Amino acid sequence: MIPHPPRFSGPTTAEADAWAEVLVRRQLLHAVVLMPTGQWLVQDRPNKPVRVLASPADVLALAATIQQYTRSTRPESR
Repeated sequence: MIPHPPRFSGPTTAEADAWAEVLVRRQLLHAVVLMPTGQWLVQDRPNKPVRVLASPADVLALAATIQQYTRSTRPESR
């Protein structure tokens, strides 16, 4: 695997929005909404409470956690 170069800036709103769209489209989250305040409202399932994430970095951290979980729970195909 090729290592990624280090980041010199934090995640952008556009980057977080792209990840949020993928997570909702793949039904890994029910809804993700960017508020005018810059906070993100996240709901795992329709009947679950809404969580508030403070920044794009928090959205990317959530995406990484979900990705790690899905990779660790799927059977190996190699």
